[in-house]
Amino acid sequence: MIQTLYKMLISKKNEVYLTLSDLSPALSQELTDFFTFEVPNAKFMPMVRKRMWDGKIRLFSPASGEIYVGLLPYIKEYCNSKNVKYKIEEGVEDERNVVDKVVRGFIKSLKPRSGGKSLKIRDYQIEAVRLAISRNRSLIVSPTASGKSLIIYSLVRYYQMAGHRTLILVPTTSLVEQMYTDFEDYGWSAGTYCQKVYQGYTTKIEKDVVISTWQSIYKMPKKYFEQFGCVIGDEAHMFKAKSLTSIMTKLHQCKYRFGFTGTLDGTETHRLVLEGLFGSVEQVVTTKELIDKKTLANLKIKCITLKHPEKREKMTYAEELDYIVSHEKRNIFLCDLLHHLNGNTLCLFQLVEKHGKVLYDKMKGKENVYFVYGGTDTEQREKIRGLVEIQNNSTTIASYGTFSTGINIRNINNIVLASPSKSKIRVLQSIGRGLRTSSSKDSILVFDIADDISYKGRYNFTLNHFFERLNIYNEEQFNYEISKVKIK
Repeated sequence: MIQTLYKMLISKKNEVYLTLSDLSPALSQELTDFFTFEVPNAKFMPMVRKRMWDGKIRLFSPASGEIYVGLLPYIKEYCNSKNVKYKIEEGVEDERNVVDKVVRGFIKSLKPRSGGKSLKIRDYQIEAVRLAISRNRSLIVSPTASGKSLIIYSLVRYYQMAGHRTLILVPTTSLVEQMYTDFEDYGWSAGTYCQKVYQGYTTKIEKDVVISTWQSIYKMPKKYFEQFGCVIGDEAHMFKAKSLTSIMTKLHQCKYRFGFTGTLDGTETHRLVLEGLFGSVEQVVTTKELIDKKTLANLKIKCITLKHPEKREKMTYAEELDYIVSHEKRNIFLCDLLHHLNGNTLCLFQLVEKHGKVLYDKMKGKENVYFVYGGTDTEQREKIRGLVEIQNNSTTIASYGTFSTGINIRNINNIVLASPSKSKIRVLQSIGRGLRTSSSKDSILVFDIADDISYKGRYNFTLNHFFERLNIYNEEQFNYEISKVKIK
């Protein structure tokens, strides 16, 4: 009998899973440990508190030997670092050489335009499409306002022409409508080739391209997903993990997989789950590079720290948040700021009843004031978005969940971050709402409102969150200044 020279055989079960076989029990356990991660802040989750889950995600199953296809680079890296010999079966790696010139020619042949004018195709957009086509799967990180929708459109047209039905997944109904409108704007007959799927629309597939919210189809049976040869997940960072994995694992015959996001949250777990489902991360360009090239508006962040009288008792995070959003003089300060800003302003809040509606009620005396939250239907959101595009001095008071991600409004001059947040994704996506240039705009002002309620020399929760936002601004090389205002 010939002795096997390798300790791991890597084969492809389908387009979702690899199978790792010929493993010793010790190696199997090591791989299990290597691909096990604790979910950030898991200890606060109800399932963990009830001891129904240990708060860990396990990406490798020792029982079946299965692991996501997109994690192959990490498997190879592990084996090389541990001196583990492995063999990769034919068909697991199927990258091909795609040259820049061919991709450039293809995109130009589509003659994309916007507002009736020809679009300038940027080098990083061509490179993103080239990488995607050559690798069959990728998680593409492209900042807000970088022209991500043109990259998606190019891939959709490429695979549609190649005879593959494409599923585009987005987190909100607004983004379904926006994607559909973008395709029309580029000069394609979206009505002929594209189908919208969300509440009120049929899930029966009749066209080449399906644009759907993940909520609308994640419960569909596996057979439903067998018709798709290509899947694209836009704003992939917003997908609920269970729903995303439910859809992506049912697409077991879907060879071409591409995820798009403006940013990742910085945690290893988040990145590896998305890479496992879509493919390796590719950062095609940074926000700072686009600002420097004047592709995006010049960004200036004004951080305003509101100094509150010291509290006599230490507050929990929930108590502190309630105190901040219900503070009358803080809300008066915010409304005074909104009244005196020139141009169109987007004010983002977190709590609808306790904060958003309060600010809106105080601003009703000003002309062109709009209120958008989760209960605002898609048609009304689109109407407001259209009005803001043609107005010069409007104020939109919107929840982070509705307007911080995916909504394209070129005509925004100011953004006010009225509620505290430490989420890297939320912060960068919110700022990105104002980075698009227009004929009348080449700069954007962002007001970051922080609250100093220090207790006995110890920083309060939301002030620490502000320091984390400053770290984000430093990482991204954004220009910012800090001023302090006393509030009584």
